[in-house]
Amino acid sequence: MEWRLGVVGSPVAHSLSPVLHAAGLARAGLTGHSERLEVGRVPAERLAEIVRERFDAVAVTAPLKGIALGACDEASAVAARTESVNGIVVREGRLVGDSTDGDGFADALEGAVGPVIAGAHVQVLGAGGAARAVVDALVARGASSVSVLARRAEQGEALAARYGVVHAGALVYRPVEVVVNTVPAHRRGPEGAVLSGTSADTVAVDLAYEPRETPWLAHYRAAGCRTQNGLAMLCYTAARLMSGWWDVALDGAELLEVVR
Repeated sequence: MEWRLGVVGSPVAHSLSPVLHAAGLARAGLTGHSERLEVGRVPAERLAEIVRERFDAVAVTAPLKGIALGACDEASAVAARTESVNGIVVREGRLVGDSTDGDGFADALEGAVGPVIAGAHVQVLGAGGAARAVVDALVARGASSVSVLARRAEQGEALAARYGVVHAGALVYRPVEVVVNTVPAHRRGPEGAVLSGTSADTVAVDLAYEPRETPWLAHYRAAGCRTQNGLAMLCYTAARLMSGWWDVALDGAELLEVVR
C-alpha cells in the first residue's frame, strides 16, 4: 500500500509533518508520501470529504482540531474528552480520530527536564484544541493546579469546569513550576509573558517551533527560566499518532533528531 499522508490546517506552509511522516514511514518499513494542504475553517462535513478524497491518514492542526472531532465517525476517549483531534486515519471507509497532543507534550517536557508535572502548579495560555489536550494530560499526570489564561473568558471557564484542579484566570499567590503557551504564534497579540510566580526553577514551554525561540520564550530565558519550544512535542506527538496508525512502536526522540 502506498500511504497518502498529509497535514491540514492554516497556516501549514511551515509544517514539518511531511518530514516526520517520511521518517515514520521509513522506520515502519512502509511506503508513501505526505503533503501540506491549506484548509481554513470549514464545516465538519467538508473536512470529512477532503480527508476521504485525498488521504489515508492525516495530521490536523489549527484551526481544525475542534472541527475534526465532528468530522470523525469514531474518536478515541482522549479526543472525545478534550473535543480535539490532531490526527485522523481512514479504516474501512470510516474516519477514526485521535488526540496525542497532550501525551506528546508531557512526554517531550519530561523527556527534556525530568518529572516536573506531578504536584506542579501550571499556567496555560490559551483554551483552544491544543490547550484542552495539554490541560487533560497535566491533570492525568498529577498537576496540583492548572490556571487557564484565555482571551475569551467563557472558553477558559468552560475548560476549567471539566476538572477539579483547573481554574480560569491566574492564581497569583502560587508559585509557577510550568507555564505553557498554546496560542499559535501568528495569532498572538502584544501581551507579555506571565512572570508572576515564576523563578529560575520554572519551565516555560512554547508550543510554537518557528522561530525556534519566539519573543515570548526569549522573555522567560532572559528571566533565568528553563525553556523548551514546541519541536520536541511535535515529534513525540507525531510518533504517537503514526504508532497508532500502523500498530508499530515509533520513538519521538528519534524523530526529533531528524528535524533538529
